[in-house]
Amino acid sequence: MPTFCVAQSQLELHQGDCLEFLPGLPESSVDVVVTSPPYNIGVRYGVYDDTGLSRQEYLDWLTGWALQVRRVLKPDGSLFLNLGSKPSDPWVPFEVIIRLKEILSLQNVIHWIKSITIEKDFVGEGAGLAQDLTVGHYKPINSNRFLNDCHEYVFHLTHRGNVMLDRLAIGVPYQDKSNLRRWSAAASDRHCRGNTWFIPYRTIQSRSSDRPHPASFPVELACKCILLHGARPGLKVLDPFLGIGHSALAAIQTGSDFLGCELDPEYFEVACQVVAEACPTPRAETSAPQEARARQMELF
Repeated sequence: MPTFCVAQSQLELHQGDCLEFLPGLPESSVDVVVTSPPYNIGVRYGVYDDTGLSRQEYLDWLTGWALQVRRVLKPDGSLFLNLGSKPSDPWVPFEVIIRLKEILSLQNVIHWIKSITIEKDFVGEGAGLAQDLTVGHYKPINSNRFLNDCHEYVFHLTHRGNVMLDRLAIGVPYQDKSNLRRWSAAASDRHCRGNTWFIPYRTIQSRSSDRPHPASFPVELACKCILLHGARPGLKVLDPFLGIGHSALAAIQTGSDFLGCELDPEYFEVACQVVAEACPTPRAETSAPQEARARQMELF
C-alpha cells in the first residue's frame, strides 16, 4: 500500500477491485468523491473489459459501487461523477443518472467542454479576435451522421441536494466591470463560472508514454470539483477508479487528503509514479497487491 505525504496532504493508493475495497472503509468518512468509471462503450482498457457487460449488467455493477459510495460519503459530501458516451451510443450518461436517482440526489449537471469554437462577432471588440477561433482537442469522427463529440458530463450528486458550495473558489472575473457597481451582491471581481467548464486536454507527443490510460480526465477538472465543494485542510477525497492518478494530483494541488483504488496493475504503477514525482518521499510502501487490499486504511 503506497502511502505518501506532501505539505498538508496524505495520500494512500490501493491496487484492487473497488467492490472489494469500498466495503472496508468506515461509514461517513469521505468528503468528496471525484471519479470516472468505465463508460460501457467499448473503450480499450488494459484489464477491464468495457464490452463484457450488457447495459443492464453494467447498470447493476454501477449500482453496487454507488451504494458503497453513498455509505462512505459524509452527510454534506459530494460525488462528482464524470461520464461520457459516443455518438452511436449516446444514452449511457442518462441511463446511469436515472439509475442513481434512487441512491443520491442530482444537485448539479456540469458540462466538461473539451473543444469549442468562438465566433469573433459574439465576443465583442475587447476580446481582440480577428477571426473565429477553435480551441481545445477532440477525437474526430469520420461519419456524416454525427457531430464531433466535444464534451462530457460531470454529475454532481449529494445525499439531499442541499450541500453548500464555494462557487467563487472557481469563479471568474467580470468581463464588464460596471457589473461591480450595478450589483450590490458583487462583493469582489469574481462571479460563478456556471456549469460549462472549458478544460482542454494538454497536447501530447506519445499516447503510450504521456497518456497511457485511454480515458483519463485532466487534473484541472478534478481540482475544480474539489474547490467547488470547498477545499480545506483535512478534506478527504476518494477515487475508486484511480486510473493513472490525476485525481490524486488534484488532491495534492488543493491540499486535500486522498484515497484511491485501481484495478489495473499497470495503471496503478503509473499512478504511483506520478504521485511519487509530486511528493517524492513515501512514508511506507508495499508492492504486494494482496496485502494492499487487506490492510486497513490509516487515514480513516
